[in-house]
Amino acid sequence: MTPSYSHLMSAATAGYAVYALAKPRHLGNALTRSPLKQPEYDLVARMFGPRDLALSALALLAPSPQAREHAMIARVVLDLSDAAMLTPEARTKTAKAKVLGATLTWASLNVAAVLADRGRR
Repeated sequence: MTPSYSHLMSAATAGYAVYALAKPRHLGNALTRSPLKQPEYDLVARMFGPRDLALSALALLAPSPQAREHAMIARVVLDLSDAAMLTPEARTKTAKAKVLGATLTWASLNVAAVLADRGRR
């Protein structure tokens, strides 16, 4: 059986979750240049790890396409909420663009995966 697009996106999300746990400073570096403020975002990045691993596992191990789609929709909602909460935290226009670009691209790719999977059913 060929993996679904949602499976592929969920595996990629799990990869990001491991990265967020291993290198939490990536988020602070993206949001601010201040070495004093960057550590404040380490906790947020470390929270992304378990959250994204759990949601990826739900999508990867879903017992049905509908259950997988529900996990993917939850993923999109989290991406959009990350955009809404983290963009105002960015200190420069470039940082805001990075945060919006990453979160909205990820949300869009997950929506595209859901729609493509629907087309394959």
